Amino acid sequence: MTKKNWILTFYCQDRPRIVSSVATAISDVDSNILESAQFWDRTTNRLFMRIAFETPDAVSRRTLESVLKPVLSRFEMNAVLVDAASRPRVIIMVSKSDHCLEQLLYQVKVGRLKAEVVAIVSNHRDCEPIAEKAGIPYYHWPVSNETKAEQERQLYELYLKEGADLVILARYMQILSDDLSSKLYGHVINIHHSFLPSFKGARPYHQAHDRGVKIIGATAHYATPDLDEGPIIEQETERVTHASSSDDLVAVGRDIESRVLARAVRLHLERRVLLNGRRTVVF
Repeated sequence: MTKKNWILTFYCQDRPRIVSSVATAISDVDSNILESAQFWDRTTNRLFMRIAFETPDAVSRRTLESVLKPVLSRFEMNAVLVDAASRPRVIIMVSKSDHCLEQLLYQVKVGRLKAEVVAIVSNHRDCEPIAEKAGIPYYHWPVSNETKAEQERQLYELYLKEGADLVILARYMQILSDDLSSKLYGHVINIHHSFLPSFKGARPYHQAHDRGVKIIGATAHYATPDLDEGPIIEQETERVTHASSSDDLVAVGRDIESRVLARAVRLHLERRVLLNGRRTVVF
């Protein structure tokens, strides 16, 4: 008998019998729970949960939603049910540096990231050959003070037209407006070096080298109107020494950025990240 895989995520105010009620509802359609994770935030008394389960192929989304509806309503849950076999549609934004873009495309190619890259958007042409080789539409939309609003309007229209689920800022060196960040909240992932806010502006690795740092790193987070202060998904650091040149720091930093962004995207695509105010719950 063939099976369908599903992922249910939800959060709600914690109280007794939530977990057992959800498990019972799922079992009523002959399902099998494959993975379950939960977290109770004692500061807000919220319960966060992710359940991966399989059902007989004959069980439809409508049937599942009908079975789950009484439980979701009873506990006033904010819930999302997705078909685990679906491939979210992704737009990647990039400027000139290609290391994060290349890593993401490779991870998609080998199946590590189960997504469909529907477009690459850039304010430069440097990465266009990469898009052409991968057979992905490339949109070159330069940005200036005069064109920024129009460029973001085009981006939002592209997002809606393509039915995109996620925008990835893969070293896209432009700040999204408050309006666009708000519209796409929870659907834009950014990567930055972890020197912020100590080393703002240009050449952060050179600034870090001048200050003799001993640890460098990167942070992947959801983009918000508050620059580089969105809910953090993933981070990584690596030690360096006094013998490391600024070029060494750049190379190490790029490697970390690529890995951290790819991991954050995978966690998001697998529905392992739940927003909890200014923080995240990552299962």
